[in-house]
Amino acid sequence: MIRHLLATTALLVAASTAAQAEEAFQAKLAGHAHLPAFTLIAPPADAPRDAWISGKFTGQTRNEKPMSVMGDVGAAYGQHPTGISLPFLGQPVQGLSGFAMNRADDGSIFTLTDNGFGSKINSPDALLFFHRMKPDFETGSIDRLQSVFLRDPDHKVPFRIAYEGSEERYLTGADFDPESIQYLNGEIWIGDEFGPYIIRATEDGRVLSVHETMLDGAPLRGPDTPGVIVPAVAGKDFKVQRSGGYEGMALQPGSDLLWGMLEKPLLDEDGTPEGSFLRVLTFDTLNGDWTGDSYKFQLVEGATAIGDFNFIDDTRALIIERDNGEGDISLECKTDDRSACYPVPAKVKNVVLVDTAQVDNDGFIKRIASIDLLDIADPDGKARLSTQADGDPSGKFTFPFFTIENVMRVDDTHILVANDNNLPFSGGLEIGTAANNEFILLNVADFLAAK
Repeated sequence: MIRHLLATTALLVAASTAAQAEEAFQAKLAGHAHLPAFTLIAPPADAPRDAWISGKFTGQTRNEKPMSVMGDVGAAYGQHPTGISLPFLGQPVQGLSGFAMNRADDGSIFTLTDNGFGSKINSPDALLFFHRMKPDFETGSIDRLQSVFLRDPDHKVPFRIAYEGSEERYLTGADFDPESIQYLNGEIWIGDEFGPYIIRATEDGRVLSVHETMLDGAPLRGPDTPGVIVPAVAGKDFKVQRSGGYEGMALQPGSDLLWGMLEKPLLDEDGTPEGSFLRVLTFDTLNGDWTGDSYKFQLVEGATAIGDFNFIDDTRALIIERDNGEGDISLECKTDDRSACYPVPAKVKNVVLVDTAQVDNDGFIKRIASIDLLDIADPDGKARLSTQADGDPSGKFTFPFFTIENVMRVDDTHILVANDNNLPFSGGLEIGTAANNEFILLNVADFLAAK
C-alpha cells in the first residue's frame, strides 16, 4: 500500500512538473461548422437486412421498434435526455473519431465513425465506415462527400465476425472499435481499441491485413480482445483497459511510421494503472511489423485519456488530452437535483504540442506547449452554436464535450478540432439536447511555432 502511495505521489509530481514546463497559449476561433447530430445514411444494398435498423441492442433486451426509447447521457452525468430516440432507421454518421494527416486529392479530410454505440456488446448492428468530409466555414455546414464501409471478403480478420456468413462480410462494432485513421499511398490505416489492432484497408474499404499489438516481445490484449474470456484477470490476462486501445495513431512524415498511442494507462500485475502516462508504440507500414520502440506521454493532473494524435512536421505533433467531464463548469451541480446542471462538468480539454525527438531517460516525450479548449477567444463572434452557461458568453467560446477526438494542422497558423458526439448518449452545449459533430478552426500561430 505504501509503495503504491509513493508511486502515485511521484506520478502526480511528474504530471504537475510537465504542466509547468510547457508554455500555455490562447486559441482564437476562426471558424465554426457542424454536422447535425441526427444524420443517418443507408447501409450498402448488399449488407445484411439486420443493418437497416441499428441500435437494437442498446437496452437490456432486443428492441426492433424504431425511435421508441429516448437516449440520455447516463446516470453519472445527470440522466438528461438528449431528444433523440433509439433504435435508428439506417446507420448514424456519429462518433467522428480521428482525422488523417494526409488529405484526399480534392482536399477533403479523411475521418471515421467509431464502433457505434459505445461497446462491443451493444453494437453488432452498427456498421463500421470512414468518410471524406469538407467543413465550410462560410456556411457553417460540413459536406460529407463520401462514406466507405469496411468489409472483409478475403477473410483477413483473424477471428469470427458478427456478419461471418454474409458474402461481403461487412464489419460492425462487435468486431472492432476504430478510433484513429491515416491515409498513406492510397491505403487506409486504422487504429482499433478492442484488440488493440492496426487495420490496413484499401481506399474502398476492403481489409488487407490486421496486426496484433506487440510490446516488449509480448502481445498486448484488452478485456474485449477475442480469446480473452471470463475469468480473465486484469493485469495478468490483459493489460489494456476497456476502451483503452488506439485512440490516437499518428503518421510521421517522411518515415512511413505509425505512432499508436493508447487511450488509457496500461494495467500493472495487480490490475491497477501503471501510472498517469500513456504508452506510444511505433509500427513500420513498409515491413508490416512493430519496430520494438515504445515511448510514454505524461498526462497532466485531471486528464484521464487522449482523443487524437497527429504530426505537424517531422518530429512535432498535436495530442488532445481530456478528462471525462461534459458541460460548462459554470453549471456544475451544487445540490442533489441534477435536472438542470452538470454533475461532471468539463475541466481538462487541452491540445498539447509535443516533440517526439526530445525523449528523456525514462522514455517520456517532451511536452512543449498547450492550448485550453475551454478558454477560446472569440472576439469576432465566429461561434454558430451557443454554449449554455451561467454568465455572459460574449467574446469567449468553449468546447466542453466529453470526447474531443479529432485534431490536425491546417497550415502554419491554424488547426482543426472536432468532437465525437456519442449519439445519442452525449450532450455538452445544452442540457437536454444531443451533441452535434462540431468542427472548429482555431488560429494558433504562436502555439504552432513553439519549440
